Amino acid sequence: MSMHCTDIIELDKKRCKVYLDGELAFVLYKGELKEYGIKIGLEISETAYEEIICVVLSKRCKLRAMNLLQKKDYTTKQLRDKLDEGLYPKELVDEAIEYVRSYKYLDDERYARDYISYHMTTRSKNRIMQDLTGKGLSKELLLPIIEELYAEENGDIEFDQIKVLLEKKHYDPGSIDYKEKQKIMAFLMRRGFQISTIRKAMNWCEDD
Repeated sequence: MSMHCTDIIELDKKRCKVYLDGELAFVLYKGELKEYGIKIGLEISETAYEEIICVVLSKRCKLRAMNLLQKKDYTTKQLRDKLDEGLYPKELVDEAIEYVRSYKYLDDERYARDYISYHMTTRSKNRIMQDLTGKGLSKELLLPIIEELYAEENGDIEFDQIKVLLEKKHYDPGSIDYKEKQKIMAFLMRRGFQISTIRKAMNWCEDD
């Protein structure tokens, strides 16, 4: 397999993007370019290419994944996006994700459970679902976890959340006009609460 370096573009003060046969192949430190004799117009041996991919960058990508997960939890999609920013070859990103997943450093179900448990007393189910699907988690994964965690709680969590929000909005059913009531309902719906639960909470305030 014959490959030629067709371009080298500086990425920052320390690193460069290396193009082989017209396509971006990988990113290397400037010292590594010298180490492997990579220059525009020159051929790269198969041995050198395999060492760069399978040893140098494979290890670097895994370490990057580990370092990211030591600082905070990520979903698989979030971690993939962060590794993609480093311009690692796709196969190395896949390999790094499987590596950290095999050691349980990356666990989408655990991430979802922790997130839901932390936010379920302050956010609606819909808002939590929206947040987590935005982080790349599927509804198929989330729905059973949400049902399980909410079933473990006593009472109606969303009903209690709405009551607190109505108090903060100084909701007074005896003095509020129709227009203001509609504004409050719209505010609660934007927070992801169901209209039936909103009406239930408002009715509770009226009966209280």
